[in-house]
Amino acid sequence: MRRARIHKLWLNIRMAFKATLRSFVYQTEKQIQKLRFGSRASLPILLGISFPKSGTHLLDQILLGFSKVAPYPKRLHSFYAEYAGASGEKRAPEQALAWLDALQPNDLASAHLFARPAVVEKVCSPKFVPYFIFRDPRDVVVSHVFYVTEMEARHAHHAYYQTLPDFDARLTVSILGRTDTEIEFPNIAERFAPYLDWLKHKEVLAIHFEDLIHQRAETLTQMMEHWLAKTPLPTSRQLILASLEAAINPTKSPTFRSGKTGEWQKYFKAEHKKLFKQVAGDLLVKLGYEKDNHW
Repeated sequence: MRRARIHKLWLNIRMAFKATLRSFVYQTEKQIQKLRFGSRASLPILLGISFPKSGTHLLDQILLGFSKVAPYPKRLHSFYAEYAGASGEKRAPEQALAWLDALQPNDLASAHLFARPAVVEKVCSPKFVPYFIFRDPRDVVVSHVFYVTEMEARHAHHAYYQTLPDFDARLTVSILGRTDTEIEFPNIAERFAPYLDWLKHKEVLAIHFEDLIHQRAETLTQMMEHWLAKTPLPTSRQLILASLEAAINPTKSPTFRSGKTGEWQKYFKAEHKKLFKQVAGDLLVKLGYEKDNHW
């Protein structure tokens, strides 16, 4: 027992040391960037909001591209998620607000962040330049199966997915969620619902993941203009766009699998289509992926 307590204490000390070191490196780099650009300007916080499995790392990479043309750091300040990955525990709303309040001018951060009213009010203020990326929910559930089963052994549902007989069974769970556990995991439509309000605010640039794959130049231009609307720096638009494009590197994403769109068509069987239409057919229409349920 005593040995276990000592081990736990040692782990806590290591974690605290690593966190302190990361913070020191980040703040140092932030100051170096300001010196590099000869700027004392307080720039709004770049905030990438994403629905899980919808291109989080791609959006992060693009936003980090702004560090090549403006005094932003070359790494993320931090990442926030509404659920703890290892335990699946849902974080209290106050934690999201505290995380947002801790961010400072010239920071760059990323989050799976619910659009609660108090959060929306903060994010839609002049303090932030926010982006929200999402993806066809059918591709999301396919990606979720691969991620939980093969890529993240520490995930709260990894052990359960390992007990399921095949991919089809796992895909069914990713569509319908789970009701046999205390860990909150609702169906795909209910999982997306807390994010829907981000689509109602012009202060937040909504980005289809698919547009970054198939209409990249136009989408990067929109992202640049969204930033320039709050950060009117005298920087060449051509240089900004080149910097955002050059920042994209799929090989540096720990969870990047294929970067393709419409892959759900390879994995959905008739029963998966039926179940998805039952729980999330309306969601596809709201997000603009289908006109009706005849797909």
